[in-house]
Amino acid sequence: MTLALPPAGERTVDGRRVRCRISGDGPPVVLLHGIGRTLDDFTALHTELARDHLVLAVDLPGHGGSAPLDGPHTLPALAAAVARFLDVAGVTGPAHLVGNSLGGAVAMRLAADEPRRVASLALLNSAGFGREVTVALRLLAVRPLARLLLRPHPGIVRRTERAIFHDPAYVTAERLATALAVARQPHAARVMLELVRDLGTWRGVRPQWRADLLDAVAALGLPTLLVWGERDLVLPAAHLAYARTRLPEARSHLFRDTGHMPQIERTAEVEALLRELWA
Repeated sequence: MTLALPPAGERTVDGRRVRCRISGDGPPVVLLHGIGRTLDDFTALHTELARDHLVLAVDLPGHGGSAPLDGPHTLPALAAAVARFLDVAGVTGPAHLVGNSLGGAVAMRLAADEPRRVASLALLNSAGFGREVTVALRLLAVRPLARLLLRPHPGIVRRTERAIFHDPAYVTAERLATALAVARQPHAARVMLELVRDLGTWRGVRPQWRADLLDAVAALGLPTLLVWGERDLVLPAAHLAYARTRLPEARSHLFRDTGHMPQIERTAEVEALLRELWA
């Protein structure tokens, strides 16, 4: 097994290396991945959308091939880093933001902080809509267990990947190799722990940042799409019902027999939903 990230581009943002993939031409679309993940979770969707959009996927700071920030990794810090990346990439006007898991919360934070940058929000199994989260992430808030759980061990990586997908066929050798390469980055565990402890405790996701963020996003009135996989073991599908109450004007869709990453397990269907939103 070759432990290397798939090929992608690179930009320098404020002296920091940022791994990214930019392709296509047209209205800009920004793809934001989840905690401990990479832009490779959007590869298939990226290819389809780039037929008629400028698509920018980026490894968040301290994730994948992107260097960590100098300061703490928090939700506002990640959103600000995405904004600076967009500046460097020449995208200064409104873009369609598509975020999965933590990436959804980053998209919402960016919209709340800099609404002029955002044309629409598509939130795929997004963080921010409930306290419940997989026990693996809650245990990272317990210091003696965190070091054990974040070891770059093939068995741990395989269990994590298996929990993400409803269909085990998506747990491929390539995805396992990418996940192990990510886990072996020297800063990976530190960045993960900073984010987990900023956003939650061993009881679950903290309520205050969620309430404040959702209030701010609801006030923007942006075109919004909410998507969930019914079999999500990371952020349960019950969060979608709450999301609908907080963002009642948003479109929404629940995929049956789908896990935490509908953009992978239901690529064509997610693409169709996005195009309907943008139309």
